[in-house]
Amino acid sequence: MEYEGQICRGPMERASYMLPISVGCSYNQCRFCTLFKHLTYRQLPLEQIEKELERVSAVGGNPKQVFLGDGNAFTAPTERLLFILDMVHQYFPACETVNMDATVHDILHKPSQELEQLSAAGVRTLYLGIECGLDDVLEQMHKGQTMAQATEAIEKLHQAGMRYGAHIMTGISGKGRGLENARALADFFNRTHPDRIVNFSLFLHRRAPLYQDILSGQFVPADEVENLQEEHRLLELLETPGLSYDGFHDCISVRIRGLLPQDREKMLRKLEDAIGTYEKKDPVFAIVP
Repeated sequence: MEYEGQICRGPMERASYMLPISVGCSYNQCRFCTLFKHLTYRQLPLEQIEKELERVSAVGGNPKQVFLGDGNAFTAPTERLLFILDMVHQYFPACETVNMDATVHDILHKPSQELEQLSAAGVRTLYLGIECGLDDVLEQMHKGQTMAQATEAIEKLHQAGMRYGAHIMTGISGKGRGLENARALADFFNRTHPDRIVNFSLFLHRRAPLYQDILSGQFVPADEVENLQEEHRLLELLETPGLSYDGFHDCISVRIRGLLPQDREKMLRKLEDAIGTYEKKDPVFAIVP
């Protein structure tokens, strides 16, 4: 199948077979995001999806883990998802796990019974764009969710037998609010127990609507030193045992990853070294042409 748009999946799914079932993001209003702005959201025909499964199976493909794309595959009607999951298991009998991205409202809109059906059909983990722990920032970013709604959605997931992974963005709260956001996120995660957290530290294209907010003075970005300090504080406060963490900073050569609590000190030392290095340099802002 020829992939349309930019491939969008977290590092934990790089070894999975990626099966596109839709194009773009059904929400597509976040002010920091440009991944799907050029795409019109649509669900791919079931015949096209089955043809791709046939193709992979015919050459010996039988993956244990499948990732359904694109931006929020979970928004599809449950009946359609169950049909696709049935096809996945038909063509890939070794498949044990199916994961995908979702929005908070994708989960809230599905009745608990449907979530249980999807869990029974092999859906194991949904990846949620939590981004930030501060409601006023989520509103400014047009994220379309509150922290209370995220908590409710995750409770529904857990009750259905599914897990969740969180995507966050250090720097998203702007200059001077990084430590405040770290505390809010830590409190949220310590209550909702994600399996993993991936930090895509704010990396802003000039095409993003948020860049216009910078030009108008409505948003003042933090530099990468403040983003590293925010990440340091978050890792100090996280308490969920067995939590996998992976943090990216695309404009500086820093990547922080490990398991909590056993790798906490190692990750904190690496952050402290990076903070010491970049404090001596001109401020770096993660904004690209």
